[in-house]
Amino acid sequence: MRAKLPLGRAKIAYGHDIFMASMSLPLSLWLRMGSSIDTVPTEFVIQSTALFAVVAACVFWPMGLYRGIWRYASMNDLIQITKAVSLAVLIFVPILFVTSRAEFLPRSLPIINWFVLMALLGGPRFIYRLIKDRHFSLTADPTGKPGIPVLLVGAGDEAEAFIRDLHRQPGAAYRVVGILDEKGRRVGQHIRNVPVLGKPEDLTSVMRRLALRAERPQRMIVTRHGLDPAFMRSLLDLAETHGMSMARLPRLTELHSGIGDAIEVKPVAVEDLLGRPQAVLDRPAMEELVKGSRVLITGAGGTIGSELVRQITALAPSRLDLVDNSEFNLYSIDLEIGEKTDGPEHVPHLADVRDETAMRSVFADARPELVFHAAALKHVPIVETHVAEGVLTNVGGSRIVADLCRETGARKMVLISTDKAVNPTSAMGATKRVAESYCQALDRARGEGDCQFITVRFGNVLGSTGSVVPLFERQLASGGPLTVTHRDITRYFMTTREAVELVLQASTLGAGEPGGIFVLDMGEPVRIVDLAEQMIRLAGKRPYEDVEIEFVGLRSGEKLYEELFHDSESLAPTDNASIQLATPRVADREVLEHAIDELWQAARDGNNAACRDQLGQLVPEFQSDPSTSQPIAAK
Repeated sequence: MRAKLPLGRAKIAYGHDIFMASMSLPLSLWLRMGSSIDTVPTEFVIQSTALFAVVAACVFWPMGLYRGIWRYASMNDLIQITKAVSLAVLIFVPILFVTSRAEFLPRSLPIINWFVLMALLGGPRFIYRLIKDRHFSLTADPTGKPGIPVLLVGAGDEAEAFIRDLHRQPGAAYRVVGILDEKGRRVGQHIRNVPVLGKPEDLTSVMRRLALRAERPQRMIVTRHGLDPAFMRSLLDLAETHGMSMARLPRLTELHSGIGDAIEVKPVAVEDLLGRPQAVLDRPAMEELVKGSRVLITGAGGTIGSELVRQITALAPSRLDLVDNSEFNLYSIDLEIGEKTDGPEHVPHLADVRDETAMRSVFADARPELVFHAAALKHVPIVETHVAEGVLTNVGGSRIVADLCRETGARKMVLISTDKAVNPTSAMGATKRVAESYCQALDRARGEGDCQFITVRFGNVLGSTGSVVPLFERQLASGGPLTVTHRDITRYFMTTREAVELVLQASTLGAGEPGGIFVLDMGEPVRIVDLAEQMIRLAGKRPYEDVEIEFVGLRSGEKLYEELFHDSESLAPTDNASIQLATPRVADREVLEHAIDELWQAARDGNNAACRDQLGQLVPEFQSDPSTSQPIAAK
């Protein structure tokens, strides 16, 4: 959508154009006739001029000349001016002929008038833009204070747009002194008079040359997106070596403000260093799954739940029911979806998944066809202290939701699980494994037309509530130290967006063996201490010098390495390379249900010790005292 001028400025521009239209006719007549203009009656000239001004006034506003901003006058604006001037002249000529037969005007006058009016309307617009784009503060602001010298990485359209934007800003905060081309194809060329000095590996010599010109950069700004994470980490190393901080330009989708606002430099996010190539997704299949369906999401206000809401909203369900026991989280996501003018019908439910009565009421109202169960207690140390609460939510809540899906005729239920359910050393992981087992048992027992139960297992999500990234950010803001539990501890990471995309993708895949678990490709595990060091460096500081890293020891229920598969789970590929299917570990449904009943009763009694013992019986591999166990190597 084109930016629109404020009404006051639009009226000024409109008045300007009408004045120019009234001037164009006498000027055109003078250009055509010269000294012979005296032969044309003055009264006739005045009447013709007034008539043309009225015609122009009736044509210009409806033609949309005042939706464009003069500062950003472009070819589109020139086309609109051409249409408006042509129409005005074409309307004016027959009217003039009918009213006066145009006997005093040369027949070539309309053509001359067309060219004159084009110049009078288009010229001021483009002169205004030229003045704004080429002001006298290209390298320094009017006070004489130079902008921060910066070096750009990426010699593409993004770099050109950023430099152009700086030229438009009086007193710009940055001054681009050079560009590095990661591919080396444009070395020696210029972008808006800024030289492309070399490739990133040439940075040492580039810095030497810039230092000789007293233009040593203080910041490196990455202009392109989707660069290889290893390449981004190498840039961070180079920037640190040469005493520069590192930043990036925003994606076009991150520009939420008006067209006239400056392009804001953003800090490099940790996901830019840890991310992986974009997974190939079958979006038509995802849309076919969701479009026109009634969808219910539990834990809708959480990290995974809220992203599920956003992405499912874009797939056009007929109705979206949001369930959460946090009033604020539910309010926030409901408000966000409500602000979308084209969003689906959505109904918030303030309810706890472990309250069967409340959930029956929710299901009776929602009548969902698809259910995404993201509600869970997931903070390992807290659940370790409150085992009964973990059982009530992660086991009891999951069973209630699953049973209601089967009773009410839902097509699919998707259980969001975790890598901590594999060989768990924490009560949280054990409770999630029991939830997996229950859904697997239901899926293996389903008949034709019954609800399909899908389990999706993945690792840590960057930036989620209670995760290490927000913790490190808070610690950095306070000056450190950053606390890491163990020097060798590793975790799998993926972005929230990617995790939810793959959850939706897994929901569309063939059923495979009943009870199978879809496991997302998490890439290589990341050492937490490496993550801490990178976040310190992204903040422009030096690890162990400016900000300390302290090793505080493993927390209760925590292990050094997480796994995605159990030894007894054989792997099978799926239609998507980023998703694998783990064959189920079979559990007798009746025995499982009886054991869960006993576990549920112990949890309702608040007996943490009994809950822990019964979890050990349900999940034989559960090592409730991780301090005595050996680390389990990741696969």
